[in-house]
Amino acid sequence: MTETVQFRATGRRKTAIARVYLKPGDGKLILNRRSLEDYVPSEALRVELQQPLVATETAGKFDILILLRGGGLHGQVGAARLGIARALLAFNPELRSQLRKGGFLTRDSRAKERKKYGQKGARKRFQFSKR
Repeated sequence: MTETVQFRATGRRKTAIARVYLKPGDGKLILNRRSLEDYVPSEALRVELQQPLVATETAGKFDILILLRGGGLHGQVGAARLGIARALLAFNPELRSQLRKGGFLTRDSRAKERKKYGQKGARKRFQFSKR
């Protein structure tokens, strides 16, 4: 029985969580049991998702399975991008400088600000009346 080597990592963005499984292969990308083209309709988001692979010149060398939960499509793509970068780091720690230079190892901590009580939203107020 042959055991395949697999590298795992987690990525997060807004409320989305991506579990990434990286194993040597021929470049298949599966997101929630669907192909990349099927899951991500936007070409710009597809390019964003594959940026860590392109930056480290490892595109087409791995089969990647990504399990996504929560958030919207954009948040999920951001989470998957971070997860791919972290999995590549687990595969080869020498890629750290390339991934760091591209900004792929930094978690984007921006999230929606909560609505405050007595207000219309996070920042918006009800109209002030002097009299």
